[in-house]
Amino acid sequence: MKKLNILWQIAIALVLAIIVGLIFGENAKYVQPLGDLFLRLIMFIIVPLILSSIIVGVASAGDVKVLGRLGGKTLSYYLITTFIAVTIGLLAGFIFQPGSGLDAEIEEATTAPETEGVVQTLLNIIPTNPVEALASGDILQVIFFAIFIGIGIVLVGKKAEPVHRFFNSLAEIMYKITGIIMILVPIGVFGLLAPVVGEYGLAVIMPLMKIILAMLVACLVHLIFIYGTAVKVLGKMSPIRFFKGILPAAAVAFSTCSSSGTLPVTMKNTQENLGVSKTTSSFVLPLGATINMDGTAIYQGIAVMFIAQYFGTSLTFSQLMTVMIVATLASIGAAGVPGAGLVMLTMVLAAVNLPLEGIALVAGIDRILDMMRTSVNIVGDASAAVFVEESERKRKDVAA
Repeated sequence: MKKLNILWQIAIALVLAIIVGLIFGENAKYVQPLGDLFLRLIMFIIVPLILSSIIVGVASAGDVKVLGRLGGKTLSYYLITTFIAVTIGLLAGFIFQPGSGLDAEIEEATTAPETEGVVQTLLNIIPTNPVEALASGDILQVIFFAIFIGIGIVLVGKKAEPVHRFFNSLAEIMYKITGIIMILVPIGVFGLLAPVVGEYGLAVIMPLMKIILAMLVACLVHLIFIYGTAVKVLGKMSPIRFFKGILPAAAVAFSTCSSSGTLPVTMKNTQENLGVSKTTSSFVLPLGATINMDGTAIYQGIAVMFIAQYFGTSLTFSQLMTVMIVATLASIGAAGVPGAGLVMLTMVLAAVNLPLEGIALVAGIDRILDMMRTSVNIVGDASAAVFVEESERKRKDVAA
């Protein structure tokens, strides 16, 4: 008997999770340990995978100039698509008017998540103790440390080859372990999604259906038109092949609500299904998992319009531009973990003087919105990898 394709396994897991959640309601929480098991296995490999893969990716560039070129292309792509994403979010909020006529009460006890500001967030990227960063799993600091180890290997040259070989071997080991863990993806998806469906149900979702619908439409527009065009024009790849290849990672992102947690799956799908080299994917994807937040940027735009409409506030053109700029910059410091979007939303609301209490309006359905925006985030990471890979291939062909 032929083994079911991983896509079909995930699709069956999604359907079963929805059925179990709707039938058993809050009792669906008893399958949560299956999801927790999968999450713990994913978290267990993240730090060594990111550390080894980035060091190898940077060191394999062989030249600091090449590394600078890769970094410039990657960051430019991420910032441009994020700016487009927040614009689409604002347009969706304007078209759907999700906050108009909403009959909902805000809890007075609501407290907004604390933010440190852009400057402090950027300073926090630099670890004062790399060992502590590795132990605590601070992904941005781990990436910073790994990049500089890789640069050091390139600059030292031949004497650093043993270190390069060590991390190359470690990366191969982590890829193999990742492959083993990926067998459990359908079980993890089922265990994570069923309790969410059971907790929320349809009764809680209906009053806020307009904002959920606006988010869904905006995400689909960004996926199909922005990423689809980017991979076709810049990456010279069929959008159908691209979306089919990255779908398993998108499903995991939908369930886990974590870009960083989905990273091992994203790397595996991008390398095996999309043909992106380990050198490119090892550099572009871990960076994207922490600074590329297109789905979150869409959410910022919609949430700001939603809250402004609820309070009867009309945003000026300058305020809209402020939202676009702040949301784009804030995405750089947003951690790729569940709930990071709410922290970013606090920064954006404060920048345009909207009541922070409005966060309570979307907090109740944040998990549902988080599932959509995280899927968009990781698909965006993969599209960047496809673009950078094709760009580097063209450069090599011209040089040859």
